[in-house]
Amino acid sequence: MTKAQKAQFVIDTLREIYPTIPVPLDHKDPYTLLIAVLMSAQSTDVRVNQVTPLLFAKADNPYDMVKLSVDEIREIIKPVGLSPAKAKGIHGLSQILIDKHDGKVPQSFEALEELPAVGHKTASVVMSQAFGVPAFPVDTHIHRLMYRWGLSDGKNVVQTEKDAKKLFPEALWNDLHLQIIWYGRQYSPARGWDIKKDIITATIGRKEVLEEYFKKH
Repeated sequence: MTKAQKAQFVIDTLREIYPTIPVPLDHKDPYTLLIAVLMSAQSTDVRVNQVTPLLFAKADNPYDMVKLSVDEIREIIKPVGLSPAKAKGIHGLSQILIDKHDGKVPQSFEALEELPAVGHKTASVVMSQAFGVPAFPVDTHIHRLMYRWGLSDGKNVVQTEKDAKKLFPEALWNDLHLQIIWYGRQYSPARGWDIKKDIITATIGRKEVLEEYFKKH
């Protein structure tokens, strides 16, 4: 199979498994999505979705958020981990949104990436899920699967993102990045991986990855 054929197989299979695609982080607007994504770094979406309702009950917009102290924010978001840095980031970016952007989340990669605690991946998630702008945020699942499937040599997430954007049509990026994340969690995890359930890797997987798997099992 050529890379293009592999990519088409991925698209077709994921479309079949996920005809409708759930969004992993609960949110109601660009601001609550931005805060949820920021909180999800090195945490799980499940944990973030347990904590955001408590935070958003007190502050679901930048004006209310800056009325809370960094310590108050930290106390609420403690369960998601890295709370000192995240609380500082949430408070700081909320103030910048008020000062520079009339309290609204900006709709450009550059402006988003200038905000404290917002990196390229967070900006990509917000651009794609809040504003519908084509983006391909690469998380650990996508990074792992693009390598497993032989679609990227995955030296780093920057390279994986470039490879994904080259291979897949731009119109599908926003759906595909979510479909691959769900697939990685359900069928092709890092630990406890059962290739019998993982049709995509079983069909198009990188030769070395498959050999390594069968050596162990």
